[in-house]
Amino acid sequence: MKSHLSILTAIVFFTACSSDQKRVVVFSKGTAEINTETKTIKATDGAGHEDKAVDFVGKNVELTLNTASGDAKVTLTENGYYVLNVKNDTIIGSQVNYTDPQLANQVITQEALKFKIDSLENLVANKNVGKANRNFYILPNSAVHITDNFDAIIIGPFHKMRSAEGKDGKAPEVYRFYSIKEIRETIAKLQGMTGGEKTVE
Repeated sequence: MKSHLSILTAIVFFTACSSDQKRVVVFSKGTAEINTETKTIKATDGAGHEDKAVDFVGKNVELTLNTASGDAKVTLTENGYYVLNVKNDTIIGSQVNYTDPQLANQVITQEALKFKIDSLENLVANKNVGKANRNFYILPNSAVHITDNFDAIIIGPFHKMRSAEGKDGKAPEVYRFYSIKEIRETIAKLQGMTGGEKTVE
């Protein structure tokens, strides 16, 4: 009887813990040192972009950050998927629809091109941003809750991924993030295409 009660208690405890799960994708420049026991993250302004996913369990998870942007604390209160930015640069992202790579090349009209430029400029200006719009503006040393879906795909800056597979017949839930510098470069390239219809690759 004791054995059965112990197993039942363990199951209940595990279920309770699982319901308070936070998955954090840490975006860093160079390698970030993550200690899950002390809930501390240390990152210097190293070379290249890195992203690392780590899970925490708890109703309110407080993380202590020591980065090139200074010391800070962030508290994770919602369950689900977060992006934590420990780069010395703002990160901008949104939910995107990935299609078959063969369908990626398409002719874009001037009207659609202007709409895309306006949308990107709004993102850079931190306008119309929020989970409701599936757009995110993440300052250094801050974390943003992205989604409740642990099967979501989060793609960090400088990755070249162009397609993603769905699961169980459903389209994938994908979020693509860029450095603010990348977004500004993209805006400049798109503005250079406003002289006529172009093929986007």
